[in-house]
Amino acid sequence: MTKTNRKIAELLHAIADSLEARRENAYRTRAYRRGADALLQLGEDVSEIARRGELMDIPGIGKELSSKVGEFLRTGTMAAYEAVKRPLPTDVAEWSTLPGLTEAAVQHLYYRLGIRSLSDLDALARSHLLRTLPGLSISEDELLAAIQARLTGPERPASSTRLRSAEDP
Repeated sequence: MTKTNRKIAELLHAIADSLEARRENAYRTRAYRRGADALLQLGEDVSEIARRGELMDIPGIGKELSSKVGEFLRTGTMAAYEAVKRPLPTDVAEWSTLPGLTEAAVQHLYYRLGIRSLSDLDALARSHLLRTLPGLSISEDELLAAIQARLTGPERPASSTRLRSAEDP
């Protein structure tokens, strides 16, 4: 296996992992994994196969993955990977410490449902719609109490260093 094949396969696996964490279409996730595995099994450098125009002859590589492999070979990057590697905002990522919420669940809430604040999450929990999400077994009472504690908790102390304003002496 070549370095190029391995690198592209790593990117495809990372995209699949991110899609899975966000609970995107399972068929699409599997397609990325199959494509990555196919590249790892090749005995030839994928760039040579692409040069001959035979990417779609590789089992597991269809039109969409063929274009992504070609994009990587031309540019050294893959826009689909760049789009999914964005991390959650820090304050949102901290929600995974709330009772019953996993990182995957938080990603689903943020990216798929558009929940952007603790107030949004509180409203969703109060609506009892959280219990309809697959794979979540949340005690709504515990979650609501934890959200309220964060919403009404003491303010974090201000930094000891601050920018001076024009009014400062």
